[in-house]
Amino acid sequence: MFLGLITYPKLIFVCCAVFLAGFVDSIAGGGGVISIPAYLLSGLDPKVAFGCSKTSSCLGTTLAAARFIKNRTVNWTVAVPSAIGALVGARIASLVVLALDPVVFQKIILFVLPFVAVFLIFKRDFGQTDESADVPKNRAIAVSAVIGLVLAFYDGLVGPGTGTFAILAFTSLLKIDLRTASGTAKVFNWASNFASMVSFLLAGKVIWAMALTTAVCSMAGNYVGSGLAIKKNPAFIRVMLSIVCGLLLLKLGYDVLF
Repeated sequence: MFLGLITYPKLIFVCCAVFLAGFVDSIAGGGGVISIPAYLLSGLDPKVAFGCSKTSSCLGTTLAAARFIKNRTVNWTVAVPSAIGALVGARIASLVVLALDPVVFQKIILFVLPFVAVFLIFKRDFGQTDESADVPKNRAIAVSAVIGLVLAFYDGLVGPGTGTFAILAFTSLLKIDLRTASGTAKVFNWASNFASMVSFLLAGKVIWAMALTTAVCSMAGNYVGSGLAIKKNPAFIRVMLSIVCGLLLLKLGYDVLF
């Protein structure tokens, strides 16, 4: 047994899932679709599972963000205001999460996802070039802040797919290429994960031994995935986005129906 909570085989299963989640998340977002079910299947209390997930994700995203920053694939005009918006949005979500029904948001996203997936499949030139210079700076800052606020609020209520939606929003609304959008989304993701992690820590819902063990796997996955995202062309990220959208569709559909 690991701390009297789960067996070592289950711990190994969670660690492998978290590694894969970090790998996917660092490229196209949506890692929560893989990691959160794995934590829950281990037998942890749902709130503790989410607390450990947010903690390991925050540490993993830190490494991925650092790699993107080092390779100068972050648009700071977008990253900073979206991160600030994320801190506010995640905090608001933590205050209202008990008063709202997350299923409402899941149904909305469930309706939207098929259109996103079809768009990515047929719009092969999506996010191939960076045209962010065509967007006025003041508009970019304002739109980025709103994106951060709204998506972090969604992250606090529902969770899976936040990074994916951030990449899509940055690319479609702010004309950033997919590689830069992926790097920029990591800064936003870090802020959102950090705010959520603090909320769970203050509520005493994080088991540090578990969170830090899986964090190592999350960091390893994020390191490998961010390296591929930096080296590959945007078409690779577009394919990953399509796959993640499919996984999200299945996950949210299952949650709503069952």
